[in-house]
Parts: sequence; structure tokens; C-alpha cells
Amino acid sequence: MIELSKRIMELEESPTMAVMAKAKALKAEGRDIVGFTVGEPDFDTPDNIKEAAIRAINEGKTKYTPVGGIVELKDAIIQKFERDNGLSYERDEILVSCGGKHSIFNLFNALLNPGDEVIIPAPYWVSYPPMVELAGGVPVIVETGDINGFKMTPETFKEVITPRTRAVVINSPSNPTGSAYASEELTALAEVALEAGILIATDEIYEKLVYDKFEFVSIASVSPQVKASTVVLNGVSKAYAMTGWRIGYAAGPASLIKAMAKIQGQSTSNPASISQWAAVEALNGPQDEVKRMVEEFAKRRSLMVELLNDIDKVSALMPEGAFYAFPNLSAYYGLSFEGRVINGSGDMADYLLDSKELAVVPGAAFGSDAHLRLSYACSEDVIKEGVKRLAAALAALR
Repeated sequence: MIELSKRIMELEESPTMAVMAKAKALKAEGRDIVGFTVGEPDFDTPDNIKEAAIRAINEGKTKYTPVGGIVELKDAIIQKFERDNGLSYERDEILVSCGGKHSIFNLFNALLNPGDEVIIPAPYWVSYPPMVELAGGVPVIVETGDINGFKMTPETFKEVITPRTRAVVINSPSNPTGSAYASEELTALAEVALEAGILIATDEIYEKLVYDKFEFVSIASVSPQVKASTVVLNGVSKAYAMTGWRIGYAAGPASLIKAMAKIQGQSTSNPASISQWAAVEALNGPQDEVKRMVEEFAKRRSLMVELLNDIDKVSALMPEGAFYAFPNLSAYYGLSFEGRVINGSGDMADYLLDSKELAVVPGAAFGSDAHLRLSYACSEDVIKEGVKRLAAALAALR
């Protein structure tokens, strides 16, 4: 028997992927599964982007590219930062990678030594802590909650900083909560990070998906000093419905970007050439489809949250962005159905899938066991049916 490495034996499977796989398997068996698990838009990639990829294939742009991305895409990213965020970068401050997750993985491996700490507010995206650990670092989790809109305060931030702290992760808008930081809140957090001399890693993958006239602000735009201590992580997957194309990018200090590119050069090399040319069109081309998608998500968000809050003892905050609701169902913990006791979000997710064929992701996967993550990247009919099943399942608990 082959002996596996200690780090891989300690690494847990992605909970979101595990739930999605189980739901897909049940659906393949003919079960009528309603899915709220998916973390990707249910829209197709816009035609102009697909056509750009086809042109690239027909023009023979199918060879290796520079490790860190083609010049045309780097320039499109630079223009995007100037246009959308008021930020200026040079080409050597940009790295294109195989998806947003890959960018974060490169960052932690370029930055961390064994025992270095990374501050991560909870609820957090499931992959942040494992990626820190794979790089030899230590995730330091800061609890937030419904009462403060799932956002870390400067005071709680200060409390967990130690001499081993190297970075803090800011995810706005957030997966799983949809919460987003306003400009003044980002300024306050940035001041704490600057004073402590730690790097800010800002994950802005849901930047375009904000609602109710919420104004997205990148923390890197707070000041030149903050920009110099920040790595911005983004990609085309969410805003342009390009999840399978696998293009993410990072912008930050040239020395750190160079180190991240070195890791990429010895692992994946360049992102797919065709996907890069598609991403150029996504960033440079018409943005009408993004606006249309956001308008549709906004309607779905309002519908899902209103229906959730109509359920007795369930509370759900109205998210500022992304495409997730994060309702608190903890009032039902300790209850049971036919001898099956619900002791937490994992039990609740299993119960919903088994009894009502409703697939959700347990909040424990994101560091908040009181909640479930429900994606509204689905039709209004699916939202209505899914929340109806949730309400029926909760009403059956005693």
C-alpha cells in the first residue's frame, strides 16, 4: 500500500464539492433534487466571449504562452483596474492564473513560512484555511455573526494580531454570506493592517455582483500605502459566467507577483491560451450581459430572502452581493424527525437532502454551524420550490 503524505492525509475534501457530488448522484438515480448548492452563475457565457475563443482557435493561438499570461490579457486587466477601481498597475504587477483559487494558492505559498499566521474572518470561503495550511501557515479565525452583518470590526481584527501574523483575508462581497464592506469600513480595517505591517489579501471575485445601489470599493484604493501592502485577487468566472474557463488574476507588489509566478512556472505553467483570449474579450468587450445577469440575481435574491424570513424561527440577512443567502436555522437544532436528531448544520443538510430532496451546503463548512448556504443562482421557480421544501422539512421537526 502506498503511504501518502501527512499533509494530504490531514487535508479534508471540499465540503461544497462533496454535497454537490452527492446531489448529482441522487439526481442521476432519478431523484427529484432541488439544488441550492451551486457556486456558479446559471447563465451561459456571453456569445461575444465564446466567439473570441473560437477566433483564437481558428487563428492558431493554441500554443504555450508566457507563464504569467499574455500581454493582451495583462493590459486588459490593467485597464479594468483603472476603469473600475481607480487603481494603476504595471505588467510586472499582474499574474494570470488557472482560476481565482489558483491565484490564492500561489499567494499563500509565496508568502508563508511554517507557523506564519493568516487572519480569516468567519464565515469564510471553505478553501481559505486549507490553502493556508498547505502552505505551512496557521489560519486564525475571527468569528463574526448576524448581529454585525458577518463583518470583521477593527477591534476584533486588532485582538488577534500577533508577531506571527503575515496576512489578513478580506472577501467582499463574501462567499458564503453575500455581505460586503462599505468604503469607510475598509478604510478602518486597512489602517489596522498598515499599523501592524501585515499584507492584505482581498478576494474580489464577486465585485460585479452587488445590489441595491451598493457601491463596491476595493480596499487597495484606500491609499497608495494600502495599495503597496495589498494583493488584489479576482477573475472572470462569476461576473462573466466563465467558471469552467479557469482564469483568475492577481495584482500586487512586483516582488510578490514574481514569486507567485515562480511557483506557477514550476507547477501549472500558463493558463489555457484559448481561455486567456476569451478573458480579453470579457474585460474589454460589451458589459451588457453582466448588467442583465446582476438585475436577474437581484430579483432572485429578494425573493429567496423574503421567503426564508417568512419561515417561523428562520432569519436571513439581505446580502449586498454575490449570489448566496445564509439563513440562521439554529432554532431547530436539538429537534428530531422519526428519531433523527438535528444537532447542527451538517445534520440539517443531510436531513433536507434525504427527506425533501433539497441540496444545501452546511454552514459549518464555512465556519458558522448556525447557518446554511443557499445559492440563488437558479430560476425563481426553483427558489420557490426549494424554500417550500425547506419550510415543510422544518415544520416536521419535533
